Amino acid sequence: MQIGIDLGATKIEYVLLDNNNSEIIRKREKTPGNYKKLLKLLSNIINNLSKEYNEQLNVGICHPGSMDTSGRMFNTYNMKWIKGKKIKSDLTPILSNKIIFENDANCFAFSEAIDGVAKDYNSVFGIILGSGTGGGFVIDKKIVRGANHIAGEWGHNFLPGFGLNEKKEKIKLDYRFSSQQFISGKGLENLFYKDYKIKTNAHEILTNKKNKKFILSFKDRLARSLVSVINILDPEIIVFGGGLSNEIKDLNEIKKFCEKYLEVKSLNTVFSHPAHGDSSGVRGAAILSR
Repeated sequence: MQIGIDLGATKIEYVLLDNNNSEIIRKREKTPGNYKKLLKLLSNIINNLSKEYNEQLNVGICHPGSMDTSGRMFNTYNMKWIKGKKIKSDLTPILSNKIIFENDANCFAFSEAIDGVAKDYNSVFGIILGSGTGGGFVIDKKIVRGANHIAGEWGHNFLPGFGLNEKKEKIKLDYRFSSQQFISGKGLENLFYKDYKIKTNAHEILTNKKNKKFILSFKDRLARSLVSVINILDPEIIVFGGGLSNEIKDLNEIKKFCEKYLEVKSLNTVFSHPAHGDSSGVRGAAILSR
C-alpha cells in the first residue's frame, strides 16, 4: 500500500492505494494557510494511516511548482507562502516514512500513462487547465523533469501570436503575456471583466452561449498555446486535466483549431480527457512512491 497526497492551494486530498492501484481510502482536508500547520497536518495524515494499517507506508506528495536541486520550492504561483521552503527537509526529521515529492502535473501525466487513458502510448503530455496552468511530460512511463525541473510548463511561455488577434501592445519580458494569463480560469475571469466589466467565474463564462465570441477566442488561444508544445515535443497523446478542461466537451474542436496552425495535413496527436478524472495526480504520486 502507498499514500498519495495532493497539496493544493485550498484543499489537501489524500488516497491510500493497494498494490493494484485500487483506492482503499480517499479524503480531503482544508489547506492551512500557515507553513508550520501544513507540516503538522501532513505528518498527522501520514502517521495516522501508517498506524492504522500497522505499516511504514511509502508516501508520494504532488505539489504546485517545482523543487530545485537544493530542495527549495519555486514556481508556486497559487501557493506563494511555500515558495522558498524546504518542505522535504522539514518533514524528514519528524517522519520515518520514505517520502517523494513531485510536481502535480507530472504526477497527473504519470498516472494516466501508467494505467489511464494514455497507458498504450509512449509519449504523453498531460495538461492541467484550472485556475492556473500546468503540464507534465512522460516518455516510456518515466517523467521528464528537465535540467531545471521545469519541463512541461507550457503555460508560462508567451502566448503564441500575441498581437495577431489581440489589441496591439508592445511585448516585453512580463508575466502578463504568458499563455496562462489568457487561458487559465483566473486569466479568463480577468479578461472577461476587462472586456465587459462583469465579475463572474470561468464556469459561467464558458457555459453561457451569449459569450460565443469570447469562448471562440479562448479556444483559439488554447490551440495556439498547444501548437507550441506539439511543434517541439510532438506527443502521441495530450491528456486534458483540471476543472476548466471539464468545460471543453468536444476536444476534437480544439484539435481542429490546432490543425490551422500546423504544417501537417492531419494531426495524429490524440486529445483526451483523463480516465481517472481531476484526481489522477494524487494517484500518480502514490504510484510514484513505490
